[in-house]
Formats: sequence, C-alpha cells, structure tokens
Amino acid sequence: MKQAETRETGILDKFSLQDRVAIVTGGGNGIGKSISIAFAQVGARVVVAEMDTAAGNATAEEIRALGGEAMPLAIDVLDSNQVDELVAKSMAEFGKIDILVNNVGGTRKSRRCPIIEMKEEVWDLILTLNLKSNFLCTRAVARVMIEQKSGNIINIASNAGLRPYPSQPPYGAAKAALINFTQSMAVQLAPYNIRVNAIAPGTVVTASADYLGDRDERARKRGTLMRRAGRVEDITPAAIYLASDASNYVTGVTIETTGGPPFSGFTLEEAEREWKMHMKSLK
Repeated sequence: MKQAETRETGILDKFSLQDRVAIVTGGGNGIGKSISIAFAQVGARVVVAEMDTAAGNATAEEIRALGGEAMPLAIDVLDSNQVDELVAKSMAEFGKIDILVNNVGGTRKSRRCPIIEMKEEVWDLILTLNLKSNFLCTRAVARVMIEQKSGNIINIASNAGLRPYPSQPPYGAAKAALINFTQSMAVQLAPYNIRVNAIAPGTVVTASADYLGDRDERARKRGTLMRRAGRVEDITPAAIYLASDASNYVTGVTIETTGGPPFSGFTLEEAEREWKMHMKSLK
C-alpha cells in the first residue's frame, strides 16, 4: 500500500475514541481505572463512576493531568435511582453517551466456601453485585443510546464464567450469566446500531486483589501459556478495540484475555485439583 493511501485510510484512526463519551463503572480502581485512563489517552471524555469518592477523584485527576477530560461521580450502581442520576448527569455534562463499560463486580466473601456451608446472603450478594449492576446500567444507558441510534456496551466478565470455578461458584455462575446477558443484549439492541460485547479476563493482579497471594508465582509455573498472571494493562487494549470503530462489525462476542486458551489452564482435572488445594488449606 502506498504511503498516501495509508494516511488516507488511517487504520490507526479506527482505534481513536476522539470526542466520544464513555461511562466506566468502578473506574476508580484496578481494571476500571486502567480502562478510564486508556480511553482518555485515545480521546474519550470519561465519566468515572465510582462509589469510592476519593478513588474516583484520583482517577479523574490523573486523566486531567494527561490533558484529558473526566467527570467523577460517586455512584452506587446497585441503586437504580443513582444509576438514573449517573445517566442524567452524564447527559447534562456531555450531551451524549457513546460507550458504557460495566466493570463493577467481584467475589467478596464467596472464596473457598463449600456450597453446603455457603450462606444465602453471600450467594445473593455475589449475583447482585455482578449481574444487577450490569442490568441497571445497561437499561438506563440503552434508553439514551436507542434515541441516539448508536452506542457501545462492554461488559467485564471473567474466564470463571467459561469453565468450572469450584472455589467461587456464585461468581462463576454470575459471570456465565453475564456472558449470556451480553449475547441477548447484542440481539435486542442491534437494530438500533448498538453493539454489546464482553471481555473475560483471567487472573489479574491489582492493588485490591491481595487475596490472590502467590497466584502470580503459580501462574508462572502453570495455568497460562504466558507463565504469568494478568495485569490491568493486558485488559485495556481489548477494551479500546471493542469501544472503537476498529470493531464496528463485532457484537455479541466475548474476548478472552487469559494468557492462553482453556486447555492451558482450567480443565476439569485442574478444577478438581484446585478445589482439593483449597480444602486442604482450610484444615
């Protein structure tokens, strides 16, 4: 291809989010923070939706220091009234919403708990945190995007939703449901030029994931082809791709960012071995 033609087609321009407005839930920490900053670096104006006010403000300040534009909002995405307020304030500030990243989720108290000992409130908490938050935000933002006849929704799922996850069954169940929800929303919203996709990270070490312990070292020895645990910067390029025009013919898919395909890590045999290790550690 000639140089002039390369400039005209601008393949790298397809990855730009210039002048687009993105809401990132849980944008104050971990993967959400990394995505918020990365989106700003490629031109997006970012609404940092974060219940931790200090963390949300800190992310917004980092974006501004880089020359970007950000608005932090202290929002509980499990409260439908607050989610509606998030959308209303985003529209009042920016006049549109082009991208929604449903990043809020987590495992909380479900780790290493046999199903026969799991409390009902723990099960409900994990499913609510990982599913209801996505439902409420998608419903509220989709109303705006349908009016716009355009939009892009990205759900942060997990490889726990793609294969056995015996150490945290409610989390695996919630993420599996989220992947199905992603596919269903892709079908419902496609007539309005709204794309819906998901990212399924593997083990990602963040500042808040101190419970991972020696996972990074273990991942070097086994579990991923890359021989290491994931980092937040391993996830953000996939988010930029799905949010940009580079993926304008992609919807209803889940991109795995796991350091390798399923056979490299969590087979049924591995699931059984992992669970036995968990049970042994409790004795």
